[in-house]
Amino acid sequence: MVTRRQFTKGTVALAFVGLNSSILGCAQKPSITPTPTTTGYGPLIKDPKGLLDLPDGFSYQIISTLHDKMDDGLSVPDNADGMGCIGIDEKRVALIRNHELSPKHLKNAAPDIAAHRTDNAYDRLNKDIALPGGTTTMVYNLETQRIEQQYYSLVGTIRNCAGGTTPWGTWLTCEETVQLAGDGLEKDHGYIFEVPANQQGLTQPVPLVDMGRFNHEAAAVDSRTGIVYLTEDRGDGLFYRFIPKQKGQLALGGTLQALVVKNTQQLDTRNWTQANMPLSTWFETEWITLDNPQSPEDDLRLRGYDLGAAVFARGEGIHFGDNELYFCCTNGGEKQLGQIMRYQPSAYEGTAQEAKHPGQIQLFLESSDKSLYDFGDNLTVTPQGHLLVCEDQYTLLPDNHLRGVSPKGEVYPFAKLRAKTELAGACFSPDGSTLFVNIYSPAKTLAIRGDWSSYQA
Repeated sequence: MVTRRQFTKGTVALAFVGLNSSILGCAQKPSITPTPTTTGYGPLIKDPKGLLDLPDGFSYQIISTLHDKMDDGLSVPDNADGMGCIGIDEKRVALIRNHELSPKHLKNAAPDIAAHRTDNAYDRLNKDIALPGGTTTMVYNLETQRIEQQYYSLVGTIRNCAGGTTPWGTWLTCEETVQLAGDGLEKDHGYIFEVPANQQGLTQPVPLVDMGRFNHEAAAVDSRTGIVYLTEDRGDGLFYRFIPKQKGQLALGGTLQALVVKNTQQLDTRNWTQANMPLSTWFETEWITLDNPQSPEDDLRLRGYDLGAAVFARGEGIHFGDNELYFCCTNGGEKQLGQIMRYQPSAYEGTAQEAKHPGQIQLFLESSDKSLYDFGDNLTVTPQGHLLVCEDQYTLLPDNHLRGVSPKGEVYPFAKLRAKTELAGACFSPDGSTLFVNIYSPAKTLAIRGDWSSYQA
């Protein structure tokens, strides 16, 4: 049986005008391989409540919803996005939930949030009201299936999109913005902040500046090395890693680098016009160091590209397994329906010996059919070792699902959202019993349970 940390044992196998056309080389037009499918957990059963269709034997519970009154007296904010689940003890977990909110959202926010004043805000509008972006923490009891506490745990940031949990019990929440001070703001934005699971109330906001200022999406930590891998939600984004000066102490600083495909400078992995990255083919990698990571000109990705870094199509959700990680490229592929990349670090990752024993990257999945997989965003791993991906379509009539992906790259629907918004923040309890997921807006957080062993190959 494949474990959640062993998902990697399977056998799968509108271009940015500023890119140098030489990266296209002599590659041929892709010949799209049909996306393989599997039964998964069986057909989805229409939800009589009109919210979320699930397979037979699975059910959901709404545990938090927009405007619920929290323990700090504030209301649950909207735009629930990325989320992490961290164990507190044998019965309880901390769910740290992002809220992708900007200063403009204060206009229609609940009155208590629209008038929220605190010295613990990272930034305030006109030196007065705390910016509404940030995180809320829910302390959830797996035994009683109830929330015991709920409160704002970070405030004053902008567009907290996704992030990642750390082995030392914190959540890295990422700002998907590059907004600078001005227009009523006192601080620059575009950073990562660390929120401890055991923090009661608001965390003192400390931007992790050495991890770069760019359109951050998600983060994943290799527990072996302490290296943090970062995605960038840009059509011409890079894939980054951060090597901390001291493992587990990110605020002490470190080195930011971007991935280069070895012997292939400026590889365009997006496959939008040429098949530069064939499915299942492994490419050896190397990393280049980026200076001035705070990037006041928002040119970090452009400088990295000039140094040879590979380009990715809107890097989003990322999950670390057993010595390898997977990340979504939302609109990658010839049909721009989405890709999933797979990266295996070197046994000497981040050291001088890495050059002789490089890491490697592979295109694990490229969608050929929007009815099977369309615009993958956040992702996690099921107890059976499958990827579970939240779709995030930007259409007038979105048809978003939770899509399962087997270790062989076979796709299946696990859930269908009936509301005209997106699912986000999928994450499992440490014991694998409960899947938590957010509905973006109006914000809701769900707990999903069922027989995860009932997967049908």
